[in-house]
Amino acid sequence: MGRKESKIQRWASHSLGIIFFALSSQYLISSPIDHHQERFEDVALKIWEYAELGYLEEKSSSLLQHELKDSGFTIQSGVAGIPTAFIAEYNNGGPVLGILGEFDALPGLSQQNVPFKTAEGLSSANGHACGHHLFGAASAWAVVAIKDWLEESGTPGTIRFYGTPAEEGGSGKVYIARDGYFDDVDIVLHWHPASGNSADAQSSNSNKSGKFTFSGISAHAASAPEKGRSALDGVEAMNMMVNMMREHIPQESRIHYVITKGGLAPNVVPDVAEVYYYVRHPRMNVVDELFQRVVKAAEGAAMGTETSMTYEVMHGNYAVLPNETLQKMIHENLSELGGISYNKEEEKFAEEIYQTLVSPSLELGSQNQIKEYAVTHTYGSTDVGDLTWLVPTGGFRTATWVPGTPAHSWQAVASGGTSIGLKGAKLAAEVLTNSAKDIFLDPKIIEDSKKELKMKQGEDFSYYPLLGDRSPPLEYRLNK
Repeated sequence: MGRKESKIQRWASHSLGIIFFALSSQYLISSPIDHHQERFEDVALKIWEYAELGYLEEKSSSLLQHELKDSGFTIQSGVAGIPTAFIAEYNNGGPVLGILGEFDALPGLSQQNVPFKTAEGLSSANGHACGHHLFGAASAWAVVAIKDWLEESGTPGTIRFYGTPAEEGGSGKVYIARDGYFDDVDIVLHWHPASGNSADAQSSNSNKSGKFTFSGISAHAASAPEKGRSALDGVEAMNMMVNMMREHIPQESRIHYVITKGGLAPNVVPDVAEVYYYVRHPRMNVVDELFQRVVKAAEGAAMGTETSMTYEVMHGNYAVLPNETLQKMIHENLSELGGISYNKEEEKFAEEIYQTLVSPSLELGSQNQIKEYAVTHTYGSTDVGDLTWLVPTGGFRTATWVPGTPAHSWQAVASGGTSIGLKGAKLAAEVLTNSAKDIFLDPKIIEDSKKELKMKQGEDFSYYPLLGDRSPPLEYRLNK
């Protein structure tokens, strides 16, 4: 017997009161989602317009809290010492399912929802180039639909929306997890905007970042250079040593940086300079080791330039630990629903923006398709990674952008502000909703996913955050 038939049988046998609904899987899928569609599409576009940076998402967080409170959820605000982090819960007993929602934007990627690059008329330099406006809105959309189903069917189950700020370099989820807010959760589900549809068992790189500040002595660069000690020299010496270090690190590693402060005038020896580093590798212990080597390079640079150096760990994320029990179930639900279809206006937009892409990874038309299930790895990082080592966690991606669009691009911002992005968000809400129903109606999914997690953790696993015991860097996006 195929999975679709067994799912209908499971839903039908669960309660005589929901037999009518179980006989039509399409009704179960579309009715609660369609009912809330206009409302949550409006939420997504409002957050797209707000485009607030990590830990500064006051309007975005407030909007989502308001919508979920109006839907009958209890709200716990300011969790883990983060003003924009919150948990919305509907408690009907039974297993506890958490669904993640992000809503932070990226700096310097302001863009209108048109298929050519422009920032005219926008008051903000920020943009939702990773689609977190869709992420937050579609996840909230799903938990409301799931609550409707739990109430209507009488199914025991508790659904939580985790409003998680500052995914982009702020590790918001790590602080929430560190403070124990996921300790009683049975399963976590999430999704992410993309240019295609997939539910791979995908691992990622772990990541640790830090800001290195050098202090020197200012002086006139022409008339008294011998009296100065350049903090910028310290930064440049550090960068040179780290770049030489690249020859002697594991090939899976990634190290990248930007100089965030370098002085203001060429004729003044800079007394303060700062460089911001990311260090990545699939294994968390290797990231820690590489980061300490970067610290040594900074210390050596300070010694050689007669400056002083301090550093601050900004964030740290574990590698994603895939849970195939959940991924296979999610992949089946995504495959049953299918991909995204464009109307003529959307096709025209897609064709125009496709011409602006450099070496697109996917072809137009692939938004209709579901990528075959596979075990894969991405060299990016996410703070979802820590959760995957603590709670069975499953995720997927839907085509919210024109196929081939890279994340963190103006093209992603543009597509995310159109009906193309909204169609991908609706598909995500449907997949989350149907996957939640499977979990609540089949205790074996929870049991098997927990067994898999325990096996993959290993007997000696003990969680420690890569970011240590530091407080959330609530001002890390502010220019000081």
